[in-house]
Amino acid sequence: MKKTESELISIIEDAIDKNNIISMKTYLLSDYGEKILHIIAESILKKFNKIDLLEISYSSAKELVINATKANLKRVLYREQGLDINNPEHYEKGLIAFKENLKEEKLLAYKPLFKKFDLPVTATFYYNKDVLNIKVKNNFPLLPIEEERIRDKFKKATSFTSLIDFFMEYGDSTEGAGMGITMVGILLDQSGINKHSFSLYSSEKYNETAAKIEIPLSSNYVSKREMFEKEQKINGLEADEFRKNFNYNYKQFGKE
Repeated sequence: MKKTESELISIIEDAIDKNNIISMKTYLLSDYGEKILHIIAESILKKFNKIDLLEISYSSAKELVINATKANLKRVLYREQGLDINNPEHYEKGLIAFKENLKEEKLLAYKPLFKKFDLPVTATFYYNKDVLNIKVKNNFPLLPIEEERIRDKFKKATSFTSLIDFFMEYGDSTEGAGMGITMVGILLDQSGINKHSFSLYSSEKYNETAAKIEIPLSSNYVSKREMFEKEQKINGLEADEFRKNFNYNYKQFGKE
């Protein structure tokens, strides 16, 4: 049973008062789900007097949830058509059906299958007075070809300063070109937040793919990337080697 807006605000604000991590699981983002995302972001930012960051926080979370839902759609379509997603020929064939079903009205029809195949999207907000972290994950790792294409999308995201420029280059192929990832990169840039605060990783060990945004709430915060580069230089190791042992916890900041 859906809760009223006032009930949602009360529940979420109580959790934030206790500094609890907040997660929302969805199979297909509805207007109700968007409202929950908005209330979570707004309540956290109000607590730290950073309501001016609401648009970037909410819009980025929403875009990443939609993007993750499309990744789930791809898995469903391959299963439906009996295609082996690990087979390069099958993968390319499945992409045609994938691009044909990206519109919102078509996505709606797949919600029962997202549930059937246990393909939710989970958005998690964890925070302190120095940073708001937003993590959006799927419960499967990326294929090598997907990881390669997504890395390419990240490069494109850093090369555009406005969506108008992006549309001018890619026209009607925006969905396939990674509009969601590009939009988040542009939103961060326009908000004065380093685009490198946006990262994505895939883990076979934890069976997940996750996009993460670090939104600084104070000038004291040092991003994960900045800390990595600083400690890597101190240790004098190559990036890949140092990454194996690098550990960084946002709770290092914001201690009362």
